[in-house]
Amino acid sequence: MPDEKPALVLHLASGGEPLLFALEPDDVGDLSKRLHLHVEHGSTQTIRTKEGTTVAVDFSHVAVAYIDDLQRKGKVFGLH
Repeated sequence: MPDEKPALVLHLASGGEPLLFALEPDDVGDLSKRLHLHVEHGSTQTIRTKEGTTVAVDFSHVAVAYIDDLQRKGKVFGLH
């Protein structure tokens, strides 16, 4: 089985293409537990990317946020 390539996917409320940020696999569990809270409360959170940079995300501008596997082929939302 190929290595997973987790990414944070953000769909902004203003529309346009989604923003994708590659994540370290070790960070996925903690972020996925809190992600719904960031969106619900519109908080600003610092996210560490796989490249080692940090990104400040203002979730008050995010309509939908989820963690996806960029390695997966034939993407259909909600199906693995």
